[in-house]
Amino acid sequence: MIQKKVLSSSDESSEDEHVEELQDKQKLIQAKANKPTRTSVSAEVYGQFNKKGQYQAKKVNKSEDAVKRIKQRMSQAFMFSALDEHELAIVIDAMEEKKFKAGDFVIKQGDDGDVLYVVDQGQLDCFKVFKKGEPEKHLKVYQPGESFGELALLYNVPRAATIKAKTDAICFSLDRETFNHIVKDAAAKKREKYEEFLSKVELLKDMDPYERLQIADALKVQKFNKKDYIIRQGEQGNTFYFIQKGDCIATKTENGTEKEVYSYKVGDYFGELALIKHEPRAANIVAQSEVIVVYLDSDSFRRLIGPVDEILKRNMSRYEKYVKK
Repeated sequence: MIQKKVLSSSDESSEDEHVEELQDKQKLIQAKANKPTRTSVSAEVYGQFNKKGQYQAKKVNKSEDAVKRIKQRMSQAFMFSALDEHELAIVIDAMEEKKFKAGDFVIKQGDDGDVLYVVDQGQLDCFKVFKKGEPEKHLKVYQPGESFGELALLYNVPRAATIKAKTDAICFSLDRETFNHIVKDAAAKKREKYEEFLSKVELLKDMDPYERLQIADALKVQKFNKKDYIIRQGEQGNTFYFIQKGDCIATKTENGTEKEVYSYKVGDYFGELALIKHEPRAANIVAQSEVIVVYLDSDSFRRLIGPVDEILKRNMSRYEKYVKK
């Protein structure tokens, strides 16, 4: 039986105070140093000293093999999914190959950041200290095709986590200016749009905002017509959905009869239990109008934020009520 998720008023409030706190701290530090303060996401892009018209495209000489590898990795990195061919060419020209030995620190939490990285080869560990004085926690392992370091560029805050090479690694770096001019607007708009969804999902609401932003990058959009089956009872579940537009119902087929058991509206989500329990779908989800959903596949879910079991350990009380029969 599909159970309804009831969000309290406190659940509906934004959980992204971490980013805002970092921005406030940054402003205080700069004010004390009598330095100009960076403000909003768009201010740096369109400010007096960083206008788009003043941008000079950067070109770093590289081999044809390097260009080919960059194209492959960019096609895997969600950060660049909204760019057109011309924009992609500019970004590829600006990228620079960086090599790291196992044990090297690529970025450190709290440092200023002026580049982002796309992993080409090797693995890199991500660590974060959530509260001062506490030991750092291991969040995930970055694999080829993934990107990191963009949060400091998007929101003009110190590095939110530490990245350390787990093996020998090769990354492609992208400078702040090219990122601001070409990538930032599309990335920020997508994140702002979908991160709000994720902050209200009970299963994910205790997750660090940095992790949720990574998931926002991975969300994809799909449209369905009235009476289309979005998922079918008994199928293997590997996708987590949010309704962006329209209405759906859940039905269960028992003894050859299909009965409605639940309804969904804009902002609701479904498909999470199959991801958590690794079981076939418990019901059908049928579109009752033209429906637009955003979704996250299970592979991206686990690859971006680590095994689901790790999240469940941090949300065990919520997990227990999800899986009760």
